[in-house]
Amino acid sequence: MSEHNCPHSCVDCGTFSCGRGGFAGTKEDSPFPPFCLTTGMDEELMKEVMDLYQEEENKTAMIAAAEVEHEFYCQLTRLQETKEFAKKIGAKRIGIAFCGGVKEEAKIVTKYFRHHGFEVYGACCKVGSVPKTEMGIPAVCSETTGKIACNPIMQAKILNKAGTDLNVLMGLCVGHDSLYYKYCDGLCTTLFTKDRVLGHNAASVIYQANGYYKKKLFD
Repeated sequence: MSEHNCPHSCVDCGTFSCGRGGFAGTKEDSPFPPFCLTTGMDEELMKEVMDLYQEEENKTAMIAAAEVEHEFYCQLTRLQETKEFAKKIGAKRIGIAFCGGVKEEAKIVTKYFRHHGFEVYGACCKVGSVPKTEMGIPAVCSETTGKIACNPIMQAKILNKAGTDLNVLMGLCVGHDSLYYKYCDGLCTTLFTKDRVLGHNAASVIYQANGYYKKKLFD
């Protein structure tokens, strides 16, 4: 669907009035845009979602997330926040789904969580050592990045079987992370995303979208 026939949504809003609370209705001077998803909310959908927040796991996670944000706002790194969140939800065993390219980083993260009293069980992206061609991947894809396929569904299944309470993703490829999330049974959080060009700082290209990367992104 092109940008010309896709309805406007939150990405097209310039006010962020929903973040300040309150409803302005349909007045012409409303701080909410006419296509606002908040003022035009489906009440049945809102009730369905609010009921879901009352389910035990969801409620625990939401309260824990809010408390971590409140207590450590702009004080802790993402890694430290993950530890605090895990403590607040009562997690005992941390699962780590990691890319083989960041195996040394995974060792440090494992050491960190174990130091703070957690059990850690990890699954590397190449687990199973399955050739790419056996998954139906074209042979040409083996020429630059090796013959063995990443195996995100297996990573998810292994961590499901291990009974992990919280799963931490580290550097899974674009698309592989999608399949991991699809098949993971438990709560997940992403410690960092892979970006080989930008040293795994994927957001930096956005900050330079009107600068150094403008031509690369929009030409």
